[in-house]
Amino acid sequence: MTNAFPDQPSHGFVPGSLNRSSTSPRTLFSTVMTVLAFVCGILALLPLLAVLSYVLIQGFSSLSLNLFTQLPPPPSVPGGGFANAIVGTLIMVGLGALISVPVGVLAAIYLTEFSSGRERRGIRFATNVLSGVPSIIAGVFAYGIIVATTKTYSAVAGGAALAILMLPIIVRTTDEALQLVSQDLRQASVGLGATNFQTVSQVVLPAAVPAIVTGTTLAIARAAGETAPLIFTALFSQNWTNTLFAPTASLAVLVYNFATSPFKNQQSLAWAASLILVLLVLLTSIIARWATSRKIK
Repeated sequence: MTNAFPDQPSHGFVPGSLNRSSTSPRTLFSTVMTVLAFVCGILALLPLLAVLSYVLIQGFSSLSLNLFTQLPPPPSVPGGGFANAIVGTLIMVGLGALISVPVGVLAAIYLTEFSSGRERRGIRFATNVLSGVPSIIAGVFAYGIIVATTKTYSAVAGGAALAILMLPIIVRTTDEALQLVSQDLRQASVGLGATNFQTVSQVVLPAAVPAIVTGTTLAIARAAGETAPLIFTALFSQNWTNTLFAPTASLAVLVYNFATSPFKNQQSLAWAASLILVLLVLLTSIIARWATSRKIK
């Protein structure tokens, strides 16, 4: 085809073709912006790749079986491990999940299914505010409520501080998951004679389970790497955890303590603990992806 109106611009199109000319301003602008976006994407990944590669190199060079079976050694003694820190981290994250998951899921159910418009806006605003509170504030709060009352640092106080940090993540993700459930499912359930409780418990919740699991695993991943709240609440211990009401070791605090140590042995333990934390976060992310890919049959 030829231009029927020779006095009008062809807007960069090649005569007889629907493709733009490679030298047209719009094509050049599109190419430049595509390249710029690609470069920015690479630059955004560089810090992550640099951190991961450095942690992997330093951490793998310090890995050994003793890390998972022995206690932290004295500063000048080689060897040792951080088995008590792994156990302590699992205990406190587990306590935080036991507190925050039921409360967060039930709060989100009320927020989505039973609350009025004003209550809904108020709860969502409070949840957004709580999600932005610095983690050290949660530690100070748990210290004032539990540690100052019981007169001792403990795993219970650490779990409570982590629960405060996990709660808004679980509430928000569960709330969004419940909103994504089709209204047709609710109406069909009610049309078959089900009560509101039966509709929520047997129809809505099963449909939202993958997203709820995702929110829970993301909350656990965040809690596992927190340091400041545990310094205020659980402190640290060189021994095994025999009771929930005593100072308890954790991987994050061990990294904080040993990374700044002048002793090479403790520094290598800190790198190995950092690698274990990264692998824990990776594992929770894999679980979250698996949960979101599930199909409710």
